[in-house]
Amino acid sequence: MVLFESQYNPPIAFFTELLGQDTLLLEAHDHYRKQTYRNRCLILTAQGVKPLTVPVVDGNRSEKIATSAIEIDYRQNWVHQHWRTLQTAYGGTPYFEYYADYLHDIYYQRPTLLFDLNTQLLRFYLRCLRLRPHVEFTHSYLPSYPSSESSPSHHLTISPLVDRRDWLTPKTAVADEPDRTSGRVYPQTFGVQFVPNLSILDLLFMQGPSAGAFLT
Repeated sequence: MVLFESQYNPPIAFFTELLGQDTLLLEAHDHYRKQTYRNRCLILTAQGVKPLTVPVVDGNRSEKIATSAIEIDYRQNWVHQHWRTLQTAYGGTPYFEYYADYLHDIYYQRPTLLFDLNTQLLRFYLRCLRLRPHVEFTHSYLPSYPSSESSPSHHLTISPLVDRRDWLTPKTAVADEPDRTSGRVYPQTFGVQFVPNLSILDLLFMQGPSAGAFLT
């Protein structure tokens, strides 16, 4: 079992950590933290790596609110902006059209909560990558987990639980940090040198149904 916080279009390393895991436990009761993958992802454009950020309601007091209760701010036209940016960056990739309709439907459902948007996108990516962990949610916040105990759902035994909360951050992804993707290099649309630590979208749009093989 592996424990992650909810993430928006998670980086490739998120899914690499799911290989061989029976259960993905999503943290639903942590306090929201700004400038993290909870509402941000990194994509590759002609100008280099670009962050896409989902605006949230009451951003100034958001860090006192549970992540699962954070509302998306639709007063900003971010859905249109994100979608146009994805079209510009990836419209010419081999598999953009293959996934575009599914992603468009998720975005334009306009869920109220960031947690719900992230979960809908996550379940879609798991299907695309042919990963089948059982997805569960924490029932309360624990700052740390013993190596073996009853899970928050009270019917699973964690032996052991791999705690990956805030293991991946946008700040370390763009810094001179070790590559945490631990997946295979694949062709990318822009640039000569491979850019690691990007959103799973980059891999899916380039490799399509074969993307799962690049996680190992």
